[in-house]
Parts: sequence; C-alpha cells; structure tokens
Amino acid sequence: MTNSKTIANYLLQIKAIKLDPANPFTWASGWKSPIYCDNRKILSFPQIRTQVRDAFAQAIKEKYPQAELIAGVATGAIAHGALVADILGLPFIYVRSSAKEHGLTNLIEGHYETGSKVVVIEDLISTGGSSLKAVNALRDAQCDVLGMVAIFTYEFENAIRNFQQANCQLTTLSNYSALIEQALTEKFIDEAQLQSLKQWRIAPDVWGI
Repeated sequence: MTNSKTIANYLLQIKAIKLDPANPFTWASGWKSPIYCDNRKILSFPQIRTQVRDAFAQAIKEKYPQAELIAGVATGAIAHGALVADILGLPFIYVRSSAKEHGLTNLIEGHYETGSKVVVIEDLISTGGSSLKAVNALRDAQCDVLGMVAIFTYEFENAIRNFQQANCQLTTLSNYSALIEQALTEKFIDEAQLQSLKQWRIAPDVWGI
C-alpha cells in the first residue's frame, strides 16, 4: 500500500473523512458534497496522530532540508504544525485567518526573523484560498516560504492552478484519488458510489443539482 493510501485508510477508519453520496453534505460555499473532511479528529488518536506527524516530518526532511521554521495555518493545522516542529527541533509560529482586533493586532503569532526559511503546514486543501492567504501573510512579513505540506487535498483543478499562480509548491500526504480507491478496497463504498464520487471531483459546483 502506498503512503498516500495508508494515510487515506487512517482517515477513513477514524471517520475523519466521511463518504455519503446518497446523503450529501452542504459546505459553507453552498456546494453539495458526498465527502466531509475533519482532520482535527486525528489528534484524538495517538497512534495515527504520530503516523501523520512522522509523515509530515519525513516529507519536510526530503523536500525542504533547509527549513528553519514551521508555520501552521489556523486553526486546523496549529496542533499538527506544533507536533511537526517539535520532532524536527524547529521553532513554530502560526498564521491567523485575520489579524487580532485587540492587543498587538497580530496576524502571525510567535517569533520569526526576516528571511526565515518557512515550511507551512495545513490540514486540508480545497480551493487553496485560505491556505495561500497564510502564505501571502508570511511573504508580506519577509519570510522565505519554501512550500506547503498538507494532510489531504481534494485535487480540484482550481486549487492546482491557484498554487501554481502563487508560485508555491504543494505536497500532500494523501489525496482524493487515493482516498476513493482505498474506500472501495476497504468496502466503505461500492462501484456505483465510486462513479458518483469521481463525477463530483470533476464538477463539484454542479454535482447534485
């Protein structure tokens, strides 16, 4: 089993990802979706939490050995980022979705130096909008963003395009293609559901309408 399928299997087993084409979920965007992902559940399962942490650390060692700082994207990736920073022995900061409205009005929390080589940790990539907002905040603070590593991506075409346009390399531990293949293998879904899931990924904005 490939690593991406291993991670996908973990997410399915602990119900961090739920698949239900017959009873779709409604996202905040209004999209109807046969999948719901909540990677915060990983934190409640110590063995899987450790596996995800170690997979993050290995990806960073291989792709970004020059990393000096780990940055988590609030709120879902703060804990994951802190765990990764700890095992790598690197400092940690996190990026808020918006600046605080009181005190120091920080957008970035924690200590960093101008020019620091940063790897950004994210839990989930949909369109990439909020994730790249964090990347831009770090760049505005004159940090050198080496790339982003995330747990899971839906593999939407617009997300791929958004990361390319932002000149930000994205690495993910697992992805939608690996997930639905693993879901079929482990009998979380059947062949008919697999086809519906494939159709959603191609045109999520009109699926189920």
